[in-house]
Amino acid sequence: MTRYPLEIFWSEEDKGFIAEAPDLPGCSAWGATEAGAAREAQRAIAAWLEAAKAASRAIPEPSVNEPLDRYSGKFVVRIPRSVHARLVRKARQEGVSLNQWVASVLSRG
Repeated sequence: MTRYPLEIFWSEEDKGFIAEAPDLPGCSAWGATEAGAAREAQRAIAAWLEAAKAASRAIPEPSVNEPLDRYSGKFVVRIPRSVHARLVRKARQEGVSLNQWVASVLSRG
């Protein structure tokens, strides 16, 4: 198993999970389950590294994922008042708080 972190998400289009290695451009894999996607991603990472070595390309070091407990879940964003007003209207239409609506939109990427 490599030390490269993975981002795994459900793809409605592909009807399965996609695992991406953000440190390695274009390196991703599909799986019917999260575990399957992670297994396939390890194979994809090995192939990516082998191809990079064969082409004498630079190989990036794996980034370090920090533990989630280092994050508070809060951050401040300054936006124009007109954008703030639009976001509030959208949240009201959905029947949720502005915080809930923005968190939902952000979680969808």
